[in-house]
Amino acid sequence: MTYEEQTTDGLTADWPALESGPLMTAGILIGIGALVALAGAVVAGTHVASATRAWMKELETPPGQLAKLKWEQAKSAAAAGASTWQEHPNAQVHLATRGSSS
Repeated sequence: MTYEEQTTDGLTADWPALESGPLMTAGILIGIGALVALAGAVVAGTHVASATRAWMKELETPPGQLAKLKWEQAKSAAAAGASTWQEHPNAQVHLATRGSSS
């Protein structure tokens, strides 16, 4: 780097000249926008949570009880299917393997 490529600050002349004022203003506006977005997310989340609670109170069967009921139905269906499969007449038949023919 030659002496002519340097400015009086010691910085190279290849870098663009940036002013701090617009950058600070942009940073502040981005921060304010982030806070407004966060407030909007909190309002929306609160509304969705309260609407979901109200909907769950209106249900005839609570979700936890419904899940237990469905689990018991699935277990009994699996047990019935397994016993039917094991007791089927074809389940008693064993395939004969051929001996090696030398």
